[in-house]
Amino acid sequence: MSEETPGKAPETGAATPQAAAGAETGPSPSAHPSRPAGRPGAGPGGRPSGGPGGRGKFFRRKKVCKFCTEKIDAIPYRDVRLLQGFVAERGKIVPRRLTGVCTTHQRRLTRAIKQARNIALLPFATRH
Repeated sequence: MSEETPGKAPETGAATPQAAAGAETGPSPSAHPSRPAGRPGAGPGGRPSGGPGGRGKFFRRKKVCKFCTEKIDAIPYRDVRLLQGFVAERGKIVPRRLTGVCTTHQRRLTRAIKQARNIALLPFATRH
């Protein structure tokens, strides 16, 4: 049964030295196709995930509207220091999901920022 065909080398246990070395260990955890590269147990973006192997759940505090807690009804367009906290470096208005401002105060804040831009208290955009 062990006939050798001419021109072929007799088969040994493994075809290549790499296959022989990795045959017993299996694929590495970082080479898994569905897992992103980074720390083991890390979720998307390298943050710890709450799943198995993670470092615990990522707890995010509920954002509370600054204007509601301080009972500010009218947002003055002249208060540049207050408004600059809600404008990004490039001059964009920061969305409420990032600032935690409620819907009604976000609308009033947007109106105040636009008024301050029109009378040149705030820049429309910064230079790149």
